[in-house]
Amino acid sequence: MSGKWPGGFITKTAPTVVGPIDGEGGSASGVWTLDQVADYEKQGLWPRPSVPRQIWGFGYNGYGQIGDSTTTNRSSPVQVGALTTWTKIAPQSDGCIAVKSDGTLWSWGRNTNGQLGQGNTTNRSSPVQVGALTTWVQVGGTKFSGYAIKTDGTLWSWGLNSSGELGLNNTTNYSSPVQIGALTDWYKVDGGSAFALAIKTDGTLWGWGKNNLGQLGDGTTTNRSSPVQIGSLTNWSSLAKLQATPGCRAIKTDGTLWAWGENAYGELGLGDSGFSFKRSSPVQVGALTTWLEVAAGPYQTLATQTNGKVYSWGQGTNGKLGQGNTTNYSSPVQIGALTTWLSVAAGYQHSIAAKTDGTLWAIGGLNDNGRLGTNNTTNYSSPVQVGSLTTWLRVAAGYSDSKALKSP
Repeated sequence: MSGKWPGGFITKTAPTVVGPIDGEGGSASGVWTLDQVADYEKQGLWPRPSVPRQIWGFGYNGYGQIGDSTTTNRSSPVQVGALTTWTKIAPQSDGCIAVKSDGTLWSWGRNTNGQLGQGNTTNRSSPVQVGALTTWVQVGGTKFSGYAIKTDGTLWSWGLNSSGELGLNNTTNYSSPVQIGALTDWYKVDGGSAFALAIKTDGTLWGWGKNNLGQLGDGTTTNRSSPVQIGSLTNWSSLAKLQATPGCRAIKTDGTLWAWGENAYGELGLGDSGFSFKRSSPVQVGALTTWLEVAAGPYQTLATQTNGKVYSWGQGTNGKLGQGNTTNYSSPVQIGALTTWLSVAAGYQHSIAAKTDGTLWAIGGLNDNGRLGTNNTTNYSSPVQVGSLTTWLRVAAGYSDSKALKSP
């Protein structure tokens, strides 16, 4: 299948996705394939702007990262403003970056290092537009930095740059977006703890920033202040939703899952654990070819498969793996027996998810400040439904807060 993206056409082949993606229907048969989703994303049409979306948040709000114009912690979901035109969200550790269907870029929360891209270091408790452009399509974030891709395929960054995580070939902080190089073929971007990764439209994988634990995946532990290619493969499809983690997970077009970086608690899913078991190059996780979405917190990983199952592994402290205990696991373990999971997110010591029926769930973990959204501060080690609504589409996690996209 071919899809139009700045610079020309691309062709990708991928396995079938069973069920809706992003809470929408799919092809005429009611099913989207991974390459159909990729094609729509590359055109800036996924999620489709015609489908209204709200942003809701809950948890710690000391920097205004919930976006509800307060700094009051929230133990149940509250809406961010009244708009229904949000398409993409990318939490930072204590902030958030988002894109609207009109192509405008917005941010809010902590801004100590200019990570909101507002040209200053002022915290914001509600969304503020970044510049005046209407050509933004993809966003990503590290702990204290931001990234975005425009419809012309250019890649931009801002915020903290102490380890070269802005990819600008220096270590200077910037409080407004600055273009990374001159290339126009960037597709997806996201960041972990002081490093970033991106996929180009040709399927190649690139990384830059801090690399002391091999988190860039280039076979070294050398920091990089500009993008370097990771291997030579051209079949990378999606990056994990990363939150303050010194490691990475990514999925290829053949549905296989790969991991690298720190592995202190078995968070890479490779059957071993410990600081000496870090990986500086991508290693396949098991042999399955049905992985759909993956999220990684500092020491835990969650992932869904095309059959609707959800798995977790890594550090089990506070029950954040949802396995009914606080045990560490060094290989993927299914959470329960359900096959209706759609989207997952991992923060620091907590995990959340959404199902295909539109319900929102706290997978488990620490719940101080209400980050699980269950209207209390009780920790959970097994999945618990958040409220009773059935209109949730996608989830994301900050360091101590959570976000979700919802239809009105």
